[in-house]
Amino acid sequence: MAFPIETIAEDNPVAALFSGGRIPENGRMSVKLLPETLINQIAAGEVIERPASATKELIENAIDAGATRIEIATAGGGKSLVRVTDNGSGMDAADLELAVRRHCTSKISTTLDDIHTLGFRGEALPSIGSVARLTITSRRHGDPSGFQVSVSGGAASPVKPAPANQGTVVEVRDLFFATPARLKFMKTERAEAAAITEIVKRMAIAFPHIRFVLSGSDRSTLEFPATGEDHLARMAQVLGSEFKENAIEIDAGREDVSLSGFVGVPTFHRGNSAHQFAFVNGRPVQDKLILSAIRGAYAEQMPAGRYPVAVLSIDLDPAFVDVNVHPAKADVRFRDPQLVRGLIVGAIRQALHREGDRASTTGAAAMLRAFQQAPEQQGFSETSGSSFPQRSYPLSAPPQTSWSASSSPSRPLDMGVAPAYQPRPTQTGFDAFAMPTARADVIEETAYTPETTAAGYRLGAARAQVHENYIVAQTEKGLVIVDQHAAHERLVYESLRKALENDRLASQVLLIPEIIDLPEEDCDRLMVHATELDRLGLAIERFGPGAVAVRETPAMLGEVDAGALVRDLADEIAEWNTASGLRNKLEYIAATMACHGSVRSGRRLKPDEMNALLRQMEATPGSGTCNHGRPTYIELKLSDIERLFGRS
Repeated sequence: MAFPIETIAEDNPVAALFSGGRIPENGRMSVKLLPETLINQIAAGEVIERPASATKELIENAIDAGATRIEIATAGGGKSLVRVTDNGSGMDAADLELAVRRHCTSKISTTLDDIHTLGFRGEALPSIGSVARLTITSRRHGDPSGFQVSVSGGAASPVKPAPANQGTVVEVRDLFFATPARLKFMKTERAEAAAITEIVKRMAIAFPHIRFVLSGSDRSTLEFPATGEDHLARMAQVLGSEFKENAIEIDAGREDVSLSGFVGVPTFHRGNSAHQFAFVNGRPVQDKLILSAIRGAYAEQMPAGRYPVAVLSIDLDPAFVDVNVHPAKADVRFRDPQLVRGLIVGAIRQALHREGDRASTTGAAAMLRAFQQAPEQQGFSETSGSSFPQRSYPLSAPPQTSWSASSSPSRPLDMGVAPAYQPRPTQTGFDAFAMPTARADVIEETAYTPETTAAGYRLGAARAQVHENYIVAQTEKGLVIVDQHAAHERLVYESLRKALENDRLASQVLLIPEIIDLPEEDCDRLMVHATELDRLGLAIERFGPGAVAVRETPAMLGEVDAGALVRDLADEIAEWNTASGLRNKLEYIAATMACHGSVRSGRRLKPDEMNALLRQMEATPGSGTCNHGRPTYIELKLSDIERLFGRS
């Protein structure tokens, strides 16, 4: 039944808006039922944003069908062709007829509280068919033949028999031909092809027991063989073997939520967040809450502008998470978001506390590349006068210009010219290895003692100090080079952080309490966290229904705008139900104090001081990076050193 809508006046802007800027001649508008094709095209605008969106929906259908092998072929960045072939359960004629109609699905029945499949909305296939040329060919296991249905621009053809293997082949051609305006917003074919690749990678990480093959005329073939239950092996296929060598396992739980996966050590990072993967009940998501928690867990351990590598999987009761937030199903909403965030941050920090102070293998690789060989030393050959058989060692190409000490970023502070070498009396211990230079770049007066042996120490025993900043230590399996300033900075900072956790921070009492006017609900939230804030040196109390009185502020902050601080905390509590902002401010100040209070570059250390620093690093969690996220040491295996000299 159509209900007439009375227009108010011809100059009414609201009436003009609803009529597209024009008033009907008869002054009346009627509510109409949109055509089915137009309804599907409107739905497609939300579900199918680009070729990668269509590919994602088709892969999800294949996974829900129980496929163990999925092949994706594309052309023109997916705009000309997307073909997804699987060996799943397949569909019969009746299933195909309903599959291309909106809101028809086999995955849910009456409720959204118990979703265990990737798809459930029943919109993907009709949405694709409304804006493209869609063909589905499928055969169930045991059926003598398959069936095929086609949809072009929203018009479906009758289902007909067709030859087919077990499983389903979905072919999408000329995407958005029925909505040409959408084509104008597509990116280049290379960019669209790259987006499809990212979708396949995320699906491959989530389902390691499935073999994925991505090919086509617009790309080189990419294959991810099935790895069964070995998730780390699949991650290595997608993220590279370096991730496997630098990964820390995560396995934690809180209440009814469990968290598993792998994260990289702090010194193993990337230039963007594209290497952070999150899955909720097996569903790949790009949730801001999860990404924010990962970033918070690595605070003070990641350089500015760098991002950690992480693969996290969250499992919880489907009733506690809403996956129906957006038609694309990329966002989710947790019933208790603070619980999930706290679990992620706590689990990652605990893992970093356990293993995160180890050096990444990328540091050693970069050091090996930094060592340059002369052109005549790039390989050994019998014709060059060497008795070694001809071999080649692929190191970095030699620099275009000769190395200059004056332009080196690692040059000593005093670039004086070293005097000519003069023979010295026979020396023992550390001093025997020291060549005389203008600044004695290698520390002297060191003797070997039983306490300085490398056995039993992860960071070994100090053997030298070069350029008055880098400690060279010998380990049982190689050597370690330590940045003394960065390492001591982390040690001082962790000591200050421990003081923050164990004792009430010193505060300064205000002569006149500062009264901060706030909405009543903000005051209520602040008073809930008043005890926690008091431990951090911020003493507040209620001052009427719509104000709080600030009586003490943290002494570490010095002169502080108490009003701005309290308002920021109120905003943070309203959004996240936590008052961690003040702690973050204090930790930032502690990091600054640690930087200025640590041993400076250019200071000579005695052997006992160097070894004491190494022992403290071994006992301090997170000592692998400084407060700014830079590595504090680089480890070089003996096998790497031997490879430099062609001994392996």
